[in-house]
Amino acid sequence: MPVFHTELWLPRRPEEIFPFFADVQNLQVLTPPWLHFQVLTPPPVDMGASTRIEYRLRVHGLPVRWQSEITVWEPARRFVDEQRRGPYRRWRHEHTFTPRDAGTVAGDVVEYAVPGGVLMDRLLVARDLRTIFAYRHQQLRARFGMPA
Repeated sequence: MPVFHTELWLPRRPEEIFPFFADVQNLQVLTPPWLHFQVLTPPPVDMGASTRIEYRLRVHGLPVRWQSEITVWEPARRFVDEQRRGPYRRWRHEHTFTPRDAGTVAGDVVEYAVPGGVLMDRLLVARDLRTIFAYRHQQLRARFGMPA
């Protein structure tokens, strides 16, 4: 199963960064516009273990509905969302917030499996993930006061 991993150091404490991630509406800020991402679950969404969230987006022009569930919730430290319905055979995304050098390392580990296996991953998915997370890092740098 492929695993995607990335980290970004931000000049704020985990207690300052985590609330941004705990607000589901900020997912739209962190998602590239070309995905036409939209949260369908009506606000307010009370984030915590067992919270389920519905989304709509477009992947390579195709409309996709996605439902994720928060399976681990440890405020200011980490949380995990897992796909319950969507385009992947498996999707588990762990977000971590580790204090380091008077700031926070925001980490992402995504375990995923796609229909079409290794070929589909190499042709589309791995590249898409790199592009999406590069955009996400750009938005986080801007949001938390770092130059791009």
